[in-house]
Amino acid sequence: MADPQTSNMSQSRPRSKSMSQASESSQTAAEYIKEQLSLEVEAREALPYQFDTCTRDLGAIRQSLFSCLTCNPPPEEPSEAYTPAGVCYSCSISCHGEHTLVELFAKRSFVCDCGTTRLPEASACTLRVNSKTGQKGDVTGEEPAAGNHYNQNFRNRFCGCNEQYDPHQEKGTMFQCLGLGTVEDGGCGEDWWHPECVVGLSREEYKKSIEKPKIDKTKESPNKPANGITKEVSVTREEEPVDVLDVHSSARRPSIVTSIAAGNGIDGNNTAADADGDEDEDDEPPLPPGFPNEDDFDTFICYKCVEAFPWIKKYAGTPGFLPPVYFSATLNTKAAEASTAPVSKPVNSESKKRKASDDDEESVNSIPMGPPKRQKSEDLATTLSSVPETVTLPLTPKKQDSNICKLSTLPPAPTSTTPFTIFLKQDFRDHLCHCTTCFPLLKAHTQLIEEEDTYEPPISEDGEGAPSAGTGSIYDRGEAAFSTMDRARAIQGAMAYAHLKDNLKTFLQPFAESGQAVGAEDIKAYFEKLRGDEKGIKEAAGSAAQSNRKNDDGENGGNSGDNRREQSGY
Repeated sequence: MADPQTSNMSQSRPRSKSMSQASESSQTAAEYIKEQLSLEVEAREALPYQFDTCTRDLGAIRQSLFSCLTCNPPPEEPSEAYTPAGVCYSCSISCHGEHTLVELFAKRSFVCDCGTTRLPEASACTLRVNSKTGQKGDVTGEEPAAGNHYNQNFRNRFCGCNEQYDPHQEKGTMFQCLGLGTVEDGGCGEDWWHPECVVGLSREEYKKSIEKPKIDKTKESPNKPANGITKEVSVTREEEPVDVLDVHSSARRPSIVTSIAAGNGIDGNNTAADADGDEDEDDEPPLPPGFPNEDDFDTFICYKCVEAFPWIKKYAGTPGFLPPVYFSATLNTKAAEASTAPVSKPVNSESKKRKASDDDEESVNSIPMGPPKRQKSEDLATTLSSVPETVTLPLTPKKQDSNICKLSTLPPAPTSTTPFTIFLKQDFRDHLCHCTTCFPLLKAHTQLIEEEDTYEPPISEDGEGAPSAGTGSIYDRGEAAFSTMDRARAIQGAMAYAHLKDNLKTFLQPFAESGQAVGAEDIKAYFEKLRGDEKGIKEAAGSAAQSNRKNDDGENGGNSGDNRREQSGY
């Protein structure tokens, strides 16, 4: 009968080759932990907030919402009946983390729909406490909030063009309406708009207007300098026409998850190509004619909301508000021509888009400069004499008399029957009338009276303090879950962990001493022999030690074995 030890050695010989081959892609425990920590840091950057508490108990608040297309897929036809639902930030991760989501961004006065009858029974909320069982999770069938309002965004459709949003195709900037009215009122419900759709252009028309002709660069002479500057151009690359969805090649909203640009626009080029990253700003597609520059307004009220609440029309073109932008390219062109006047200001030839810094420089240059900073050697009396005696300070706006109506002093509202959009400056609230007649109109729209606050969950703690079970690193989450266990179960778990750790240490010790990498076959053989008895563990460890000695003595095929040694990770 063959010696069992010899049999084990003979069975383990083929392992050395596969282990040596696999060692090229192996990693030590320290490397693995470092990689996991790096991934956790990236995850915290992408999801910076805690996601272990549903916002439903907070009531109706302005918060970031998501629509789950997996649990609640919309019909193909927009006219078909549909029961929309919105979930909060925490539920989008904890309850719908592996689903297809549409990020809707902030919506006012909304209560999370997760775990309600608006979602299927299989889509339970895992964050709230079940009133029947008293345990956290498995919450379904609750009544949704009656005050929630929904628009087409919950179907993954946006803008007046009613297009579906594809984050991989959409590259232009979209802007969110301030939302005076809900869909039931005739408004848009804080919808997101393409600039071309605001000014009355179809997306196809806008595509043609910004389309650049193809240039055959093979016919160009690469040796001919332009203005004394030589530019190398690849003769194999052609400029392709801008896609119909490309409104701004370097801007768009957050992703189905993306970031808001300038407070009212969204950046959707989260995967911009490196080749296009160095393009000059002059090469960006311009905003459609009639649409204001992004720096000239803070937010806007779309033509749907303006038509639903026509009393706001009278503010168009008054202090705090830009002139009306009609839902007609023709009217916008005529209005632009009428308001255009010859100016003697020099034209900035370096950039098509005027920077805010340019305005600052002009304003600084137009103000007489004060005396230069006084040096220590200067005479104090001479310096003081050069300082102006009077200084004009900005005055606080006088509170409006509630009996005087500002609207009576404003010019009449535009008489055109064409709908128009109103763009609002940052200080527009200071110019709204608060008289006894007009204030009730404002009171119904609190966003016109004061700037709204959007709820944000607490920032996820980065390994400091007491992390929650739903955030932090894997180690922190395990520690947090361990601290909430029943005492008896916690003791049993600690004992089982200590037992497994000791057994693994015994098994891995020969590998650490020899510097040999642990292969997949070693791990598999270990768990096959692991029966909870000491004999099985020693057999697996002894097999690894015997194999190492054979390799060192030149056995197992002479020099055919790979005697490379790995750095110890233990």
